[in-house]
Amino acid sequence: MTLTATHPAVPAILPPRGGLFGSLSDTLWRNPKLLLFLMLTPPLLWLGVVYLGALFALLLQSFFSIDEYSGLIDCRFTLKTYGELLQAANVDIIVRTVTMAAAVTVASAVVAFPIAYFAARYARGKWKVLFYLGVMLPLWSSYLVKIYAWKLILAKEGILTWLLAKLHLLGLLDAWLSLPVVGGNSLSVSFTGTFIVFVYVWLPFMILPIQAALERVPGNLVEASSDLGASPGQTFRNVLLPLALPGVVAGSIFTFSLTLGDYIIPQIIGTSRLFIGQAVYAHQGTAGNIPLAAAFTVVPIVVMGFYLWMARRMGAFDAL
Repeated sequence: MTLTATHPAVPAILPPRGGLFGSLSDTLWRNPKLLLFLMLTPPLLWLGVVYLGALFALLLQSFFSIDEYSGLIDCRFTLKTYGELLQAANVDIIVRTVTMAAAVTVASAVVAFPIAYFAARYARGKWKVLFYLGVMLPLWSSYLVKIYAWKLILAKEGILTWLLAKLHLLGLLDAWLSLPVVGGNSLSVSFTGTFIVFVYVWLPFMILPIQAALERVPGNLVEASSDLGASPGQTFRNVLLPLALPGVVAGSIFTFSLTLGDYIIPQIIGTSRLFIGQAVYAHQGTAGNIPLAAAFTVVPIVVMGFYLWMARRMGAFDAL
């Protein structure tokens, strides 16, 4: 018994659809390059005009100067502002900021590595969900609320001082706070407190890239290293760390750059000695010296440009 098709044959090419939207859809389907152009034009215009245009205007203003008599901006091209940037007080601000950013990056990597290793090697199922929730949850809360909460924790009458007093370790804290650079009247008004809060706030940005890099490390490599007689330290130095290094560098891009540009944490927790972000805010908002503020903002751009160039050579972008 032979079955015959009862449905009419469907044409290989459908007829053009009517209406404005139908004609537009047909035109975009026939011209994929036009569709790509229309999709990319708005974000590229935003990037080119708003972002790159603002950076160019900022760079241009750094080559202006302030007239010493009128206090107005002299728009003639000069390197005078960069000469002011190299004064001892301004160099001290730059060195202080870069040093803090480097210290925060190293500390974040040290704290984040074991957490990321546990999540990549041992956390499964609901435990991995809890890991991501625990890492991401601090990012969902208010930035200012976290900082002011830490100010209360680190204050002289805060819970940390109370806990150290209960453990009879208050003398150790007082000895640390008596040190000339890192100390102060309390942790909430010291570089140590600023460092602690920086590490806490940016730590998730270090954990996630390292965890992503460690996920790519085959487990049999670690087992083979152990079978060949390597100690845990040798396995870490020769197997885990080289393979996870792109993730470490990728996380350091976030922690280093975010610390370089932040001014809220040093403004709330720390001493009166300025960081780059505070200097930019002060010169542009209070002093009205926009050229010097622009020159200060060029410093993180140059530092991060060099840092990103080094990170790219180390393959860090593969772990982003």
